[in-house]
Order: sequence, then structure tokens, then C-alpha cells
Amino acid sequence: MDRRQIVERHQPELDRWDPLSPFAVGNGEFAFSADITGLQTFPQQYEVPLGTMSNWGWHFSGGHDRFRYEDAELRRYDTYGRPVGYPMNPGSKPEAYHWLRQNPHRLQLGRISFRFLTESGQEAGPRDMANIRQRMNLWTGCLHSEYEVAGEPVRVTTVCHPHMDTLAVRVESPLVRQGRLQAFLLFPAPDMTHTAWDKTVFPAWDQDDRHKSELIKTDGNWARLRRSMDEDVYEVEWSWNGGRLERTGAHEFTVVPDAQSEPFEFSVGFAPESPRTDRFAETLKASASHWESFWMSGGAIDFAGSTDPRAFELERRVVLSQFLCAIHSGGSLPPQETGLMYNSWFGKSHLEMHWWHAAHFPLWGRGSYLRKSMGWYNGILPIARDLAASQGYQGARWPKMVGFDGKPCPSPVAPGLIWQQPHPIAMAELLYLAEPTRGTLEQFRRIVFESADFMVSFARHNEEKGVFELGPPLIPAQECHPMQVSKNPPFELEYWKYGLETAIRWAERLGLAPNPRWAEVAGAMAQPPQAGGLYLAHERCPDTFTAKNHDHPSMLGAMGVLPGSLIDRQIMHQTLLKVKEVWRWDSAWGWDFPMCAMTAARLSEPDLAVDFLLMDEVKNTYLTNGHNYQRPGLSAYLPGNGGLLAAVAMMASGWRGGPSGRNPGFPQDGSWEVRWEGLHPWL
Repeated sequence: MDRRQIVERHQPELDRWDPLSPFAVGNGEFAFSADITGLQTFPQQYEVPLGTMSNWGWHFSGGHDRFRYEDAELRRYDTYGRPVGYPMNPGSKPEAYHWLRQNPHRLQLGRISFRFLTESGQEAGPRDMANIRQRMNLWTGCLHSEYEVAGEPVRVTTVCHPHMDTLAVRVESPLVRQGRLQAFLLFPAPDMTHTAWDKTVFPAWDQDDRHKSELIKTDGNWARLRRSMDEDVYEVEWSWNGGRLERTGAHEFTVVPDAQSEPFEFSVGFAPESPRTDRFAETLKASASHWESFWMSGGAIDFAGSTDPRAFELERRVVLSQFLCAIHSGGSLPPQETGLMYNSWFGKSHLEMHWWHAAHFPLWGRGSYLRKSMGWYNGILPIARDLAASQGYQGARWPKMVGFDGKPCPSPVAPGLIWQQPHPIAMAELLYLAEPTRGTLEQFRRIVFESADFMVSFARHNEEKGVFELGPPLIPAQECHPMQVSKNPPFELEYWKYGLETAIRWAERLGLAPNPRWAEVAGAMAQPPQAGGLYLAHERCPDTFTAKNHDHPSMLGAMGVLPGSLIDRQIMHQTLLKVKEVWRWDSAWGWDFPMCAMTAARLSEPDLAVDFLLMDEVKNTYLTNGHNYQRPGLSAYLPGNGGLLAAVAMMASGWRGGPSGRNPGFPQDGSWEVRWEGLHPWL
């Protein structure tokens, strides 16, 4: 396969402003989003913030210990005859509730921009730009931007170092020689102000007294800056090839290049302390080497030769999703929905989405990307144990919405979700199947075993029926159901069985005796509820396909994402067709479409699988930059990209226990020519 040709035929380009599709460069731990100038010169032209973000850059407003989880008001829910408290609303303690929800929050590290001057000395604006052409070179990881400002040509190359949180830039333009181009770095205030549960969070630029920006060292064409915000500190190193540094505001620094320094080159590095930079040429070389290695290793798929007119678009989405997930979802922390593009939900990770961000990596032969963030669970085990114990359970309960520290936060929904609980088991299993070594087993054994211990502790034994049930209280993956009503959602029932059976296999592989409770509960899970030949959202939801036909159709995941060992194939088939017919797709989310495709594939409906994967719905839109658009303010949604990659890998390489032969999830009528290599079968 000519991998380079596959990649390069989908390199995104712009010839005009696109307020939804800023391009980004990054390395999994750090990313920089740029406008069409190659920097962040005109952020007001975009619907969402242009981010400079990292996995280490976080802030606590007013200090780290202003409030603790225990300070939020708990609402008590009857749980099999005993009360268990969850921080579901502000109640009488709104200050603690909102602070804990917003802290820690991910930092916008700084805005890096050009300042263009007209011949009269005025600052040029977007209207002064013309002849725009911008191209994201996926093969090298470089962003190339060409345009004219007030009639003068400008060429910019923007690149991120693959191993340092450093941005390097090269500018070629007569404006440099004319003294009409500058570069400046502007730092925003750190605090978060929104309290609504799903708002995009914009940085604040008008609170100068809430933070400090200091020039601590300078030597010729090099400077180091220190940022201080309450108890949090980070540093910035800036180097350039000719010119002078000026302080141009309370939190703004400008480099004015020498007329002789064209092409003008500079590098900006960020770190908690002692950041490093490398020269532009070295950064460019390192980036090109890194991305060529990325594309030449792991899996690849080629739809050339397909006669289905949708094939080219699917291939485009696959290529761009690989690039975006490596940048935004392949780092050392479970990512936020918007990755390192900008802050949503205060920059926090939603652990129920970690699977959708990153489970595809082992399927595409890139398990090392998932392995980086899976190690984080070992670090927060004490917090997960404490959360379980505080509610009267055994093992470790993984919270839903967390910062880097893994501490749970209040929310009207997050504390009640449980479907993130088996995720670490399933992701560890994918890593083991890709690399079946004792080292893999040992690395994640505590995560697997303690996740399972909580699961058997959480399940309720219905002695009359002789089965184990889930809830209430719980909120299913389809979040529109009440905490105190929801009982036995199909996806969660199947996931409990799968997770516990996987834990048993892990113990046996290690030569250990599994907890006997794992087999007891897995072997007697309640049957997924159904009525009229259709699976319900949960046992107490007879109006699943009328009043509750919105949000996630998560019952389908019980046989698609999961093997479906509790599922009746005919009933699931009828449920899939009913969902296709009546679901309110404008209320769905980006990962719902690949989830439905995976179910269709298992049910031997390849045409339907492709239809779901490429359904013409707003929530299934993939922008020029490859991001999965959801709605205004949420133009990047990485779970959609990751879900797409998982579904395509499954449809091409199959699943364990599935039909033999290649491409079982794609139509076999000749309309799809699917060539691939390096993919691994699904669970």
C-alpha cells in the first residue's frame, strides 16, 4: 500500500476564513490551534477559542485546597435499603459546588500572534488580508500558510516539536525587512466563570490583577518568562533569530525582528519549569521524522477503487481522525472532549468518553498511545478506592468528570454514571490482545481487579429472581433518565458481565485464583429488559421509542461495542431498525453513529453499518480540519473521531467470534473495495 499517497490525498486546505475549522499542530501532550495566519492573530474570526494547551497546565482559583469534595452538599438516594450521597446539585452550598466543578481547570497557556502594520503604521486587520491559502501537511505535521497583508506576501510555516512542548515558526515576507511584522505573546487570566454544565469556556483577557507575567531572564535573542496564578506557576522560553524583546502590556511581550532577520524564525516553549526550545530547522526535522514514522507504522486502510460515492469521504474522515486523535487523545491523560483545541466542561476529562477517544489505538497497531493514558489510572487508584469506600462499596470506583488529579467533581449527571467503570478493564484487554505479555498483565492488574471488585459490590442480588441487578440509583449512558428510577439498562448489564469475565481471564493468565464473586455475579446478571420485541433504555422506561427517543441509543451498544452474550440477536436486530426509524438524531452525539454501525456489523447488516457511519446528520458532520462538529460552541468532539476509527477497524478486520474473511462489516456487492494492513480484530 502506498501509505503516503493515501494520506496526502486528504491533506486539508483552506482558501478563505473558516470560523469552525482552525488547524492545529501538536504532540499528544501539547497543541497549538492557529488561524489562517499560522498563529493566533485574529481569534475574533473564530466561533471557538484558539487554544495553546497542555496536559500539565492546570489552575485552581484561589488555591488548591479552597474546597474538598466532601464540602459539596450530598443528595441521599435509597440504595437497596441504605442511603448513599451524591453531589448532584448546588443545594445550600453553591460556592463549593461550582468551585469544585470548575477546579482544577485546564489553562490557556498563552496567545501567540502576529502584529501586521500598514504603511501608515496602523495595525492591519482581517480585511487587509487576501489570496489566502493554508495547507495542513499531515505527512510532516507542518502547517503552511500563505497570504497577502496590505498587498505584501507572507509565507509561514508552523510546527510543533514531537518531544517538547515547543512551537517553532518561520516567516518569509518583505514585511519583516520593512519593519511591519512583529510577533507577540499575550497571557490571559486563569479563572473560569461559567457555571452551566456544557459551555465552551473562553479565556478572560481583562483581569490583569489575577495573575502575574514576569521577564526573569534574557540574553540577546532569548528570554524566559514566568507565569504566576494563585499557587500555580509555569514558565515560557522564547528564542528568535534576530530582533529585540519589548514589554508591550501588563501580560504582553513583543519581539520586533531585525530587518536583516528575514526569514524570521522563533520558537516558544512551555513547561512547569525550565522549558526548552529548539531551532526551527531542528524542530521541523524532528516533526517530519515523527509523523512519517507514525504513518508508516500501525494500521492503514485504502478505499480507492470503491464505486460507492461515499468512500472518498469515509477515507478522508479516517485519515484526519488518525492525525487528530494522535494530537489530542494520545497523551498521558484521558483527554477532554475537545482535546487540546480549547476548553469545554472546564477542560476536564470525562472518563466515560476515554474509551471513545482511545480504544481504537490498539486496533490500529498504536497501542502505545493508549498505554500512556492507561497508566494514569494506577496513579489515581487511592482516590477511586476512597470514592467507593465513601459510598459503602469495595474496590475502586472511577469517577466521571475529573481534572488531572483524578478527583471527582459535583454535577447534575456525572456522579450517577456507571458505564465508565468497566472501561479500564476493556481497554486493558485491548492492550493485552495487541501485546499479550506478562508485563501488560502486571501493569494493569490492579486496575482490572479493583474495577471488578467495585462492580460486584455495586450489583444488587435479587433473591426472588436469583439474578444480579443494577440500580437504582444510577444514570445510564443515555443520560436523560432519572437517577432514582433507572434500573437495568441493557448496555450496562452486558458491560458488567463482560468486564467481570475479562477480570477472571486476567487472573487466570497470571496464574492467580480470581475473586469467586466475579464469576458469581457475571453468571447471573439480569436479562436486558425488553417489551414488544425491542430492548428498552432500562427496565422502567416503556416509552423508550416515543418520549425517550433522544440522546444516546445506548441499548444498541450491548451488541456492537460489546459481544452481546446476554442479547437475543433477533430482538437486537429489531431494536436497531426501530432506532434507525424513530430516533431524534439531532439530539444524538458524534459517537452514536459509529456505535450503531458496530451493532449493524455484528448483525450482518453491512449496508446499514455504512449508512450509520455516514448518516447525513449535523452531529455526524466532519469539518475541513477533520473534527466532528456537534453544535455552535462545540465544533470539535474527539469521541466521534475515535469512535469512527474503532468502527472502521472492526468492519474491516472483524471481531472475535465473528465471520471469517476480510471486511465483514462492509457490503460484499462490489461497491466497496477495502484494502488494509496492520489492523487488529475487535473484542
